[in-house]
Amino acid sequence: MRLVLKILKIVGIILLILIVLVAALLFWLSTRPFVPDNYTKTVATGGELEAKFLAMGKHEVKYTEAEAPGDWKKFEAYYPAGLEEGADTYPVVVFANGTGVYASKYKALFKHLASWGFIVLGNEDPSTCTGASAEATLAWLLEQNSDPDSIFYQKADTEHIGISGHSQGGVAVFNAVSEQPHGGMYACAVSLSPTQLDVAAAIGLNYDPGKMSVPTLILAAPENDVITPEGVKILSDAIPSGTVTALRPGMDHGKMLYSADGYVTAWFLWQLQGDQEAAKAFIGENPEILSNALYQDVKINLEGTGG
Repeated sequence: MRLVLKILKIVGIILLILIVLVAALLFWLSTRPFVPDNYTKTVATGGELEAKFLAMGKHEVKYTEAEAPGDWKKFEAYYPAGLEEGADTYPVVVFANGTGVYASKYKALFKHLASWGFIVLGNEDPSTCTGASAEATLAWLLEQNSDPDSIFYQKADTEHIGISGHSQGGVAVFNAVSEQPHGGMYACAVSLSPTQLDVAAAIGLNYDPGKMSVPTLILAAPENDVITPEGVKILSDAIPSGTVTALRPGMDHGKMLYSADGYVTAWFLWQLQGDQEAAKAFIGENPEILSNALYQDVKINLEGTGG
């Protein structure tokens, strides 16, 4: 009996140690960024423009936040430091995060885009697919833009607003534009590894690419992603407003959030700031993305969009 009790005691201690280790691991994972802090220096690039726009921009970046309803917890904003002092306005990018991976996990990504002269917004919504939290985040900024006591008072360029999202957030991009009250304010979109249409329908993440009304950049991995190359083609063919689509081999679903960020930044610089050098990544006689060896199955269909 004593031996049995001794064994049970040892087993109990081992279980307790395992529980503590698992709890510590979960805590560590919860605090880890989803985007590496140094990704702008370590991600490989295959073109001069991709390399230029993957690097940090000229603006110093500041951060502020405000309380958001319920599970959304807070609205988060990264912005060029000069916004607080000058009279300039800045284009806006709303970001819809993936399932359970909150905006606070994307700090490096948001800082990078803000350094190129954008107000970048996110929140802590664990389930973004409907676009409702993206809608609320944009509505919050519009309120701030009209509030004389806000640092954003008359600083948002409301004629140049874009939206981006990854995974379930890639689905939210479509719904924010086509189903939400301020959807008509978006001028362009980026969807990173969106959940494939048939899979999304099966799990209740419904969206309709046929309702998309703005030029859309879609990027994904050809393997180990939540959308297949055929799924990307189906999306592209269904969108009536013009698309650029490309796959990046060697990446997986998680890495697609930031591995193509040079071209994501170029897209927003072109679409929202009118940067004609950035536009050369996608249009002109020799769009860089077409000849970039790091990408495959590139399709550019921007007829009627000014591209």
